[in-house]
Amino acid sequence: MEKKKVGIVTEEERDEIQKLFMRHSGLADLAKIVNADNVELYEKVVNDLGETNTKFQDWWNKKGEKYNWEFADNGRWQINFDTCEIFLVTQ
Repeated sequence: MEKKKVGIVTEEERDEIQKLFMRHSGLADLAKIVNADNVELYEKVVNDLGETNTKFQDWWNKKGEKYNWEFADNGRWQINFDTCEIFLVTQ
């Protein structure tokens, strides 16, 4: 795996994606333990997870375009929450 620094974001932008990342992680964990028998709660968790995934991907798309980050077909961007640096990670 290769990791190359391709940019940096503001602390405010970092906080936005960190909040989405934490929400996604929490919802994913919750989805693993919510029983599908509780249809209402299960559907709410699944819907929230879908919305959070969309917001998460939109953030990366918008920032990638704004900052014109290098990308690769087989790669993904990653953020270092401590430094606000953006890395392109490829296999």
